[in-house]
Amino acid sequence: MPSAEKNTALIKKEAKRLGFDAVGIALARQLDEDAVRLEQWLKKGYHGGMQYMERYFDLRTDPRKLVPGAKSVITVLLNYFPSESQQPEAPKIAKYAYGTDYHFVIRDKLNQLLDFMREQIGEVDGRGFVDSAPVLERSWAVNSGLGWVGKNGNLLTRDSGSFLFIATLITDLDLVPDSAFATDHCGTCTRCIDACPTQAIVSPTEVDGSKCISYLTIELKDALIPGELHSKMDGWMFGCDICQDVCPWNRFSKHNQEPMFTPISEVLNLSLREWEAMSEEMFNKTFKNSPLKRTKWKGIQRNIKAIKGI
Repeated sequence: MPSAEKNTALIKKEAKRLGFDAVGIALARQLDEDAVRLEQWLKKGYHGGMQYMERYFDLRTDPRKLVPGAKSVITVLLNYFPSESQQPEAPKIAKYAYGTDYHFVIRDKLNQLLDFMREQIGEVDGRGFVDSAPVLERSWAVNSGLGWVGKNGNLLTRDSGSFLFIATLITDLDLVPDSAFATDHCGTCTRCIDACPTQAIVSPTEVDGSKCISYLTIELKDALIPGELHSKMDGWMFGCDICQDVCPWNRFSKHNQEPMFTPISEVLNLSLREWEAMSEEMFNKTFKNSPLKRTKWKGIQRNIKAIKGI
């Protein structure tokens, strides 16, 4: 068996053993079509206050500039769909933030995968990325045959829906690439577009990030969320899952098997009043390893005011 085929099989088997739900491989190359789309998206101002999206454009569209000598992009998916739901009186939190911060969980797994590759194959240069660098994860997932980008801008898979984290490992190894996912399975469905309270999905696959509730509750750094959007918050305090919850493909979502994603009790059970009364010290202690720390205590308090229409 040629070494590229052997190494590809080894890596895919180990990725699955580490708990990743899917793994695909693409040839490291410049993403010309994605570069054009990203440039147009930025020109329209859909990134809002996320200035970091404008930086390192050339690195974002060509992994060989991010990792010199790169030949393959390994993309992995990790399911985060929870087995438990929030109490009805709890302010809404996106499902990805129920447990331990996924950055810690996935980074550890990617490091283990890279260590395995070096042990089994030899000298391998590579870097794993989990939202930590300018990498177009969804594009690589499509190029690796793992799914397609739905009308809500999320990666969709036929067997697991979209409640999946995407991460990449860019390496100088010659591997056997998978065929890109070439079909779209959204059809005429517009449930995600119709359900978005802020009309953030401006056209199929194109999202105005500056209107998205996830952006408003996490990425927006202003002291207040614009008053005209308060009535559209729909109770979301951190992130938003509306466009995923209404997607028919998510009827295939399965409960995740990752112990680190076990929900933090407070996420499921605290009422809006209890969140409002929480001290900054208690917040920092309770959520030190949670995605919620990204918006900080002040951000949570700001979001509560928006939910209450203040």
